[in-house]
Amino acid sequence: MRYARLVKGAVTVTVATAVCHTLMTAGYAWAGAKAARGEATLFAGAFESLVTTAGCWALTPLLLGAGMRAMRERGNTTLMVGGGLLWALLSLSLVDEIDNPNGSMPLPFLAFYVLAGTGLAGAGGGTGRRGQGCP
Repeated sequence: MRYARLVKGAVTVTVATAVCHTLMTAGYAWAGAKAARGEATLFAGAFESLVTTAGCWALTPLLLGAGMRAMRERGNTTLMVGGGLLWALLSLSLVDEIDNPNGSMPLPFLAFYVLAGTGLAGAGGGTGRRGQGCP
């Protein structure tokens, strides 16, 4: 097991989690403010919520992949796909906590995501060196 890859994965997943969580809380606050401004439309703030959710779900795998590539690691498909799906599941199941005023995802769930993402990063098959991957 390459411990350097696990450390790089932990750093990458932590940064991606912080960025996406911050964007989600800000985006849902934006949607809540739009809905609370007194606009009497049926779906006030729905577009903002949709943009926030879809944007964070698309951004998570990109941040995970770019972070690992910036640290010269290859074979990040497992982390990108698994981490993106896990973030989508967590954020979908905890949307009520995030969508509240001053709401955020509970810390144990964020810690679980970072640990699971670190495990996914370690499961990747990249060597970081050309020509020394699979036989």
